[in-house]
Amino acid sequence: MTSSRAMLENHPLAPLTTIGLGGSARYFAMCSSIEECRSAIGFARTHRLPIHILGGGSNTVFLDEGFPGVVIQVCISGLTVTTVQGGVALDVGAGEQWDDVVTSAVARGFGGIECLAGIPGTAGAAPIQNIGAYGQEVRETITRVDALELETLEERSFTNTECGFGYRTSRFKEADRGRFLITGVSFRLQPEARPALRYPELAKAVAADGPISELAPGQPALGRVRKTVMRLRRSKGMVVDHADSESRSAGSFFMNPFVSPEKFTDIQRRWTGEGNSDPIPYYQSTGGVKIPAAWLVEHAGFPRGTNRGNMGVSTKHALALVNRGGTTKELLALATEIQDAVSRLFGIFLSIEPVVVSPEL
Repeated sequence: MTSSRAMLENHPLAPLTTIGLGGSARYFAMCSSIEECRSAIGFARTHRLPIHILGGGSNTVFLDEGFPGVVIQVCISGLTVTTVQGGVALDVGAGEQWDDVVTSAVARGFGGIECLAGIPGTAGAAPIQNIGAYGQEVRETITRVDALELETLEERSFTNTECGFGYRTSRFKEADRGRFLITGVSFRLQPEARPALRYPELAKAVAADGPISELAPGQPALGRVRKTVMRLRRSKGMVVDHADSESRSAGSFFMNPFVSPEKFTDIQRRWTGEGNSDPIPYYQSTGGVKIPAAWLVEHAGFPRGTNRGNMGVSTKHALALVNRGGTTKELLALATEIQDAVSRLFGIFLSIEPVVVSPEL
């Protein structure tokens, strides 16, 4: 049971994040059960302190001043499999490492999340931003999200529809931001499945190792996809590796923007009108036309390897901003500089993907 005696005071936050930035938390608690979470929340309420819920720290940026309240790191474990109509149910504790969940599913031959291998963070964080990669999103397989309401300390469950999923977002990130602590997630996966290969880059990389159609469904085919995804992510510095300084980041720092077809036509006209011959890459989507943010960053004057003080654009991928011994202030200054340049040149505002933690959260 977490109590005031179990609270750690003035606990460093930078080591708890993949980008390695931020000051200290006034109080910090690691909670491995719902009751421990309740106790930590109660402590914060009693002392009228702000709360921040932390998972694996892969999508989190703390301020240099730290956090003046209670940081609660959710470490609830558990992974169970149940056969259900139409597939298998995978019930996962919020503190499980996401890539461990993917690895376990692939090893069992369960399809549906194989393209999401290598994404850092915890299972509980996955639905908050509706993690996605290589043509797959986690909302496609989530059936239920269990949570603790911070105000009432009551347990709540949400169906897929009730989660309000969107591109890299959900009700937990937008309308109900800071209202719930996620304790567990349930997925519906397909046994002995064929992998989903909707993303051209991934399909091409998978085929380079031989026709995937020649592999048996389930683990053999899914395992090929997972292995290929990991290779692609590692080549871009998107796999957390202490031996790779380019992975000292918060992952993709900017989200791919969606614009209307009319807006995209205007952007193209502006781009070619300034004498540029290389076309703007795009993807048709139900949300409009998606433009790769990495392309916008590089063509706005921030190629890979660009440095500003002790912060820089990764040498492997233009979407990753890498900590080279700097501060959060330097990181946010670089991010703002990039946003302003993209806005001036293309008329597009790039939204930040990681959570920048403020005392108000």
